Amino acid sequence: MTRAVLALNAGSSSLKFALFAIEKGETAASPSHRIASGELEGIGSHPHFVAHDAGGRVLVDETWAPTADDAANLDKAHLGPMATLMEWVGKQLGSVDLMAVGHRVVHGGPDFIAPVRITPDVLARLAALTPFAPLHQPGSLAPIRALLAQYPDLPQVACFDTGFHHTLPAVAQAQALPRDYAARGVRRYGFHGLSYEYIASALRVRAPHLASGRTLVAHIGSGGSLCALRAGRSIDTTMGFSVLDGLVMGTRCGHLDPGVILYMLKEEGLGAAEIENILYHRSGLLGVSGVSADMRDLHAKAGISPEVIQALDLFVYRLAQQAGGMMAALQGLDGLVFTAGIGEHDAIIRAAVCARLGWAGIRLDAAANAAHHEIISTPDSAVEVRVIPTDEETTIRRHVLICLG
Repeated sequence: MTRAVLALNAGSSSLKFALFAIEKGETAASPSHRIASGELEGIGSHPHFVAHDAGGRVLVDETWAPTADDAANLDKAHLGPMATLMEWVGKQLGSVDLMAVGHRVVHGGPDFIAPVRITPDVLARLAALTPFAPLHQPGSLAPIRALLAQYPDLPQVACFDTGFHHTLPAVAQAQALPRDYAARGVRRYGFHGLSYEYIASALRVRAPHLASGRTLVAHIGSGGSLCALRAGRSIDTTMGFSVLDGLVMGTRCGHLDPGVILYMLKEEGLGAAEIENILYHRSGLLGVSGVSADMRDLHAKAGISPEVIQALDLFVYRLAQQAGGMMAALQGLDGLVFTAGIGEHDAIIRAAVCARLGWAGIRLDAAANAAHHEIISTPDSAVEVRVIPTDEETTIRRHVLICLG
């Protein structure tokens, strides 16, 4: 009998989803069969629900008003949107059984490295990790709580963005702090793991020579990081203890001298909440450009604003600089893969990054890059460069099937 898995990829105010059919005898290694996918946006403000089928046909597109106190309570804000989504899923499935819901959970801490069935104890332990990811972990857990309230018997599985990076060697996990901090879980974790796991699996099919070698994956969207893969396993990554580290992002600062935070505390008298707001929401491309966090807006204004040019230059510079560090960890490079929103769609940024990495033997095919082909390097390039769309929801489906057997 056909069953189904619902994969949820939650942010603080949005939630992407995908619905997969699971045929009799299907395993985690089987090809996925996507029924529909879509997004809930504006959770807590003006919820917008859109979904389309596997062929791209729009199935639903609606907006509704939230209740007055939704914005102040993240868990409560998810109740209405999740009820709407589950009602819609039920209509799509008809008599087909929804066997489980899989969730992207940003932080698994030092203990959760594999997908796990959610229980009250697991949920409490994940909530205790909120100080490690204060702006992302609550958004990961709110849909879980909403479904527990509405469908207490429906199996739910947590799939961790940090889990893929548990293969980092000890030296790549370490922070140069007093040892008791490590005992409290303060170390480098890495994020975007569900995306990197998908790319690693895609390379095994599309480019086995890269899958077995040294590959650098650039997951660059509104958030961004790099991951060094050796034989498909993560050995280093640019995000560390938190999602603030590493690359310049849409509104996040990326790598920052901690002395800047001390300056904000001591000289400007800022509190923790004010500093958190600056680092997460007012920095990055938005902070440097003073215009926008959206790369499309910045490209449109690059010809008239020196601040925008500076933001774009810094974005590319830091990405290429940190790519060099990942190459050092890998002791060389066979392949470079661009993925996520900017990586998949922005030929200008790809070209600028590859130009800065020309010293590593990267040669870009300008026409292939402009046309968004999968392979965008020239035949004589020492490093093969590809563009591969990521699919975190497919990774979540796989984790659910692994967890539930």
